[in-house]
Amino acid sequence: MPENLKQELQEALAQSRSFFEDLRNLGVTAVPVAELPAELPPCPPDVCGIDRGGSAVCRAETLDEIRADLGDCQRCPLCRGRKQVVFGVGNPHARVVFVGEAPGREEDEQGEPFVGEAGRLLDRILFAMGLAREDVYICNVVKCRPPGNRDPLPEEIAPCEPFLRRQLAAIEPEVIVTLGRFAAQSLLDDQAAISSLRGKWHQYQGIDLLPTYHPAYLLRTPAAKREVWEDMKQVIKRLRESRIG
Repeated sequence: MPENLKQELQEALAQSRSFFEDLRNLGVTAVPVAELPAELPPCPPDVCGIDRGGSAVCRAETLDEIRADLGDCQRCPLCRGRKQVVFGVGNPHARVVFVGEAPGREEDEQGEPFVGEAGRLLDRILFAMGLAREDVYICNVVKCRPPGNRDPLPEEIAPCEPFLRRQLAAIEPEVIVTLGRFAAQSLLDDQAAISSLRGKWHQYQGIDLLPTYHPAYLLRTPAAKREVWEDMKQVIKRLRESRIG
């Protein structure tokens, strides 16, 4: 043990001993201790779990708790045509979260995001990055399939976005990758073209965010795969730098 640390501990013990001796001289024979709950309750959304004294008063929500709160969601008209709520899948402590637009037909059938042909291409992109689905988290801006796979409407996004924010707060990723125009524009509140947004770092709720093309677009435009790979190399670099730092 370093000599200075040893000396500090000895001084702290001496001060504690003196404090309790003073209490005894004053006739105090017991010091009541407040009972702490066996487990801290989850913090309400967007509320910090630290009181003014610096003590924890609640804890971060888990993804399971957020999913339970979402329930059999009836918060917007998309519930009428969907088969399943597609919440998200992957590592609850992922360093990277991929956010798409909305579930498609196959996702609605299986209850899991990116399980169709575009999802299989996403799996190959992850493999090239040295990752797998089990390493990342994958979700969408909205949890239910829009009719005909159209873009979600503002009144459909509004009740869903708080759940996305809560998911990201629970996971605490280092990087968000948005897939496609709609996801980037929704999270960034920016109507610029995806060709302008992609490949540039942004911020969402204090988290680094990098937009890129949607895998479905790559199926139609294979030449854009090179640009997506350049984007993913930026993600890999950012994660490596974070690990070293």
